[in-house]
Formats: sequence, C-alpha cells, structure tokens
Amino acid sequence: MQSRTVSTLLTRPVLVCGALLFPMLADAGEADLVAAKVTKTGADTYRFDVTVAHEDTGWDHYANVWQVIGPDGVIIGERVLAHPHVNEQPFTRSLSGVTIPPDITGVTLRAGDLVHAFGGAELRIELPVEAGQSVTVSN
Repeated sequence: MQSRTVSTLLTRPVLVCGALLFPMLADAGEADLVAAKVTKTGADTYRFDVTVAHEDTGWDHYANVWQVIGPDGVIIGERVLAHPHVNEQPFTRSLSGVTIPPDITGVTLRAGDLVHAFGGAELRIELPVEAGQSVTVSN
C-alpha cells in the first residue's frame, strides 16, 4: 500500500510537469525556409545554400534537417543539422555534390524539426542551366 501511495505521489508531479513543458516545446513552431541559392557545379551536380528560420529552444526542439525534393516527391538530397541554433537565427547551411538528372528543371526545398517534422514554409527553386550559374529565391 505504501509503495502505491509513493508511486501516485511521484506520478502526479511528473504528469503535471510534462503537461506544462509540452506547450513550451511546441511553441517553437515549424521550421521555415526563408531563402535559398543553388549553384550548378558540374554536368548534373549542384550546391545548395539554404537559410532556415526556427525558434530552436535547445536539444529537445530544434531544426534538424532540410531536404531537396524532386517533382515526383523523391528526396534528392538531405542536410542533417546536428545541433540547435538557439542564438543563430536564421542560419544558412550548405550541401554540395547533389546530383540531379538533367530532365529535372526545378526542385522544392523543405526543413524539418524534431517536434513537428515537416510542415513549415517551403521554397520552390528553378535549377541553373550552365555550370557556374546560380539562382536565388526567398520568402
């Protein structure tokens, strides 16, 4: 009986703290793409410089990835973000050596975070035609 009382006394504060903490974690919202630059670096290869905005709160809720998506919905490239950027917002990270078939003329970029996965603002960007050329877009 005593262990059941102790268990109940310990469970309630944990549930209350969890209920109070979850909205704070969810408040950071979804990761949004605010700008991107794509540079053609070779015959079918590209470099992406992508700017992400997200109210990172720490290790439990931060933007952890951005992706290059083809017109058919297939992930062509992915940049994993290994740590929070609490004091660096928005931030830009690059991904080089992304191979894209010549029949694809544009891609969609999206970012995700640990709590919401994907769902924030995305960007559609046309690919440059000649090596050395760049295209830039922003929201």
